[in-house]
Amino acid sequence: MHSVAILALDQVVPFDLAAPMQVFDWARLPDGRRPYRVRVCAESPEVLGDGLVLRVDRGLDALADADTIIVPGRAPGAGPTPEPVLAALRRAAAAGTRIASVCAGALVLAETGLLDGLRATTHWMAAADLARRHPRVEVEPDVLYVDNGQILTSAGAAAALDMCLHMIRRDLGSAVAADAARMCVMPLEREGGQAQFIVHEQPPVPRGSTLEPVLEWIEDNLAGEITLAAMAARCGMSERTFSRRFREQTGTTPLQWLLRARVRRAQYLLENSDRPIERIARQAGFGSPTAFRERFRRVVGTTPQAYRAAFHGRAALAGARS
Repeated sequence: MHSVAILALDQVVPFDLAAPMQVFDWARLPDGRRPYRVRVCAESPEVLGDGLVLRVDRGLDALADADTIIVPGRAPGAGPTPEPVLAALRRAAAAGTRIASVCAGALVLAETGLLDGLRATTHWMAAADLARRHPRVEVEPDVLYVDNGQILTSAGAAAALDMCLHMIRRDLGSAVAADAARMCVMPLEREGGQAQFIVHEQPPVPRGSTLEPVLEWIEDNLAGEITLAAMAARCGMSERTFSRRFREQTGTTPLQWLLRARVRRAQYLLENSDRPIERIARQAGFGSPTAFRERFRRVVGTTPQAYRAAFHGRAALAGARS
């Protein structure tokens, strides 16, 4: 089981602490098992938060046993990070532990020196301060999160949800991450900002919606030709009425939904098969490999080949982990 240690420092921001706790705790393997064990740790048993007091039963020794460490942000004016905490984070990084910060938690990571020479992000209000205090850090204030491999940083606490889902996807594949996203009632990645190897989950449709049957039909027939007229006909509507109802219930157009569904199908095939790119393009319903590559890069932010190199075999690994 993958161990996640969330570090609680004095003046911790409660949402920064709770968001990753909830996302990792909601993750489930296909057989229902929990892939992550989430623990909160601190330098002392009692931590002062923003308007609350946390009682923590794990000390800094938990960082040495963790596979992933999450560093939440602290309230403005919290002061320097205690040296024992910085030393524990440095030791964990030297041992190869994955470390991620939430919001202003990037300032804590910067104090350790672990961000020197790396790209990083933080809350837009703290970005200038991070750049001023740590000039060796390449600050990118306009993205949701930055993944440097072992070290990750996210913007505000809401962006931490995107980052955590990205880590789950890296660890266990798209199906597990998509399920966790549904539990969070959020897309697997929001539009805009950074699009690093992430599937763009469709907007949720309320259960019982009049669109459910046609959306199931789309998913079942992605390899074939699907027109707006055919979608509207299956709902017994004119194309104009269908388009209006579709946008009202999903927030997007039928064409955009269809293209996203085809990209998601391609991502699944890239992760779980060795089929040639040209065959995957056909099975996902793209007219040509060129059209497939262009759309895939636009939605996912990378090429199908690079995506396969990053994620191939992760779904199989998810089923094998205990």
